Amino acid sequence: MSGHQYEEGNGTVSGEALREGLAEDREAAGKGAADGTCEGALWFPEPPSKPARLLPPLALAYIGDAVYEVAVRQHVIARPNLRPHHLHRESTKFVSAKAQARLLALIEPQLTEQEQDVVRQGRNAKSGTVPKNADVLDYRHATAFESLVGYLYYTGAHDRLRGLILQGFELLERADG
Repeated sequence: MSGHQYEEGNGTVSGEALREGLAEDREAAGKGAADGTCEGALWFPEPPSKPARLLPPLALAYIGDAVYEVAVRQHVIARPNLRPHHLHRESTKFVSAKAQARLLALIEPQLTEQEQDVVRQGRNAKSGTVPKNADVLDYRHATAFESLVGYLYYTGAHDRLRGLILQGFELLERADG
């Protein structure tokens, strides 16, 4: 990992500073890794170029989208009906911008102050595009939710991430009857 460097301000920061930043991220997320590495925290061993707290909200949303998509797919595959059309139809109940915005609203009271900051930054990030089938407000809230998922993933707070997503699934399903 010592080969990884990132720019902060006008200078380049060494791998050691990156490990320290990652350790701070994990501590803030309640994990507290002593050496700050991401080993075991990520699905693949390559860490982000910066600690999660320094990544742009849209970068967090980018990885958060992928992580959340896997969670949704695992959730629907755990159900009895595995026909492809049914899997797709069930997945869209969770992955649409509207569904993600609703999920965020349902779990928001449970968020820590740090998580609320990540959500706020994600919501205020300017992506430049809005999909044709999404309301602008829903899209911004969905981006905020994906930023939170990306942040929790990169800080190694996987238990927290799983808990919030599963709670959100349960609340969405209950609300939809």
